[in-house]
Amino acid sequence: MIRKILLADDDGDDRLIFTEVFDLLGDSKATLSVVENGLEVISFLESITEDGHLPNLIILDHNMPKMNGKQALEYLKNTHRYKNINVIIYSTYNDASFIGECEKLGAASIVVKPSSYDEYVAMVQDFLKLS
Repeated sequence: MIRKILLADDDGDDRLIFTEVFDLLGDSKATLSVVENGLEVISFLESITEDGHLPNLIILDHNMPKMNGKQALEYLKNTHRYKNINVIIYSTYNDASFIGECEKLGAASIVVKPSSYDEYVAMVQDFLKLS
């Protein structure tokens, strides 16, 4: 079974590092798609006609334009077709009330964005296990 991961992050450097680490880990049973904001997440998902092709995991940066990660999470968890997809919020923002709100909305996890390459590797490895 191919695991499908969707990453939404507006920061080009973060997308590049994430993609490089994903490629480095070389998991042939996982695919990565990348979009830049929450609205693009919705457009991407709506373009998928068969439910079996939906992502197993969606990773949302919180601080994105147009629709931030928390707004996208709320939309996904309130939409019947997407509510069972694991969603992770990852952000530099690490506030207890924010974490509580995301957990209440149904986030599988809230992760602080890595500050080093090695932390990115560890994070992506964890995400691959979750998907």
